[in-house]
Amino acid sequence: MEKKEYDNSLSQNKNLNEFKKYGLYTTELDPQVNSYFSIADELNNKIQTLKNKNSELWNTILQKLKIDWTYNSNSIEGSTLTRGDTHFFLTEGLTVEGKPFKDFIDTKNHSNALDWLYEILKDKRELSEGVVKELNALLLYGLESTPATNSLGQKVDKKANAGQYKNQPNHVLLANGDIHYYVEPILVQAQMQELIEWINENIDKIHPIAVASILHYNLVRIHAFDDGNGRGARILMNLVLIKKGFFPAVIKTERKRKYLEAIHEADKGDINPFIQFIATELIETQEKVLNDLK
Repeated sequence: MEKKEYDNSLSQNKNLNEFKKYGLYTTELDPQVNSYFSIADELNNKIQTLKNKNSELWNTILQKLKIDWTYNSNSIEGSTLTRGDTHFFLTEGLTVEGKPFKDFIDTKNHSNALDWLYEILKDKRELSEGVVKELNALLLYGLESTPATNSLGQKVDKKANAGQYKNQPNHVLLANGDIHYYVEPILVQAQMQELIEWINENIDKIHPIAVASILHYNLVRIHAFDDGNGRGARILMNLVLIKKGFFPAVIKTERKRKYLEAIHEADKGDINPFIQFIATELIETQEKVLNDLK
């Protein structure tokens, strides 16, 4: 894979206030972050060299990826299925007794969304609001309602509006007791448009891991939909990585605490810890792939 030089600045002709408004910070990337990029680049070159030597093994690795990715992403969002449950359901089509049926719907939907992702890449479709909405519709397919918390802190079910931007505010209770509010519904469309325009303008200018991380963080920050925002952000992050020749990064459920901490650091104005976290997860995924290929 041909090496490219990427701009270390995130400004890209935008002023500081405008970037802060949309969560795209004009901070310089830490030298340590750039060192992670170099490691990921080197590992990626090794994977590209080895994968063509055994196409049958590569197909098995991709099947393993689908299960690992689906299990971890859904588990981060609260699914009760184990990796074994996920593997059994996706390969045999059978549910496991005693587990919520919604968890199996989420598993099937996520698996279908990954198939859709590769169709998007095959068709060379550019990232757009339409693509983001299509993905959310797949993730929420067949769900009549989604879990939510009302203004009194009570757990409730609300109607699932698959593939449609939210029309009610959403928020999350943090571990320290603070309530974090996501972007107001009236601002969602404008901020999504701004984000997607920025990604498409800079995907060939800045290192793919930085671009993917910025996309991921801002999709979570905006929280454009009633449900499926985290799973969608992780899939679209990998859309950027795969498009630029990288293997997808699988964020493990056991790293959930560090994952959320990195997101909260970005909420405070420093996106470097989040970019470094994503780079670390990608490197670990790459190392596992290399071990399988060897």
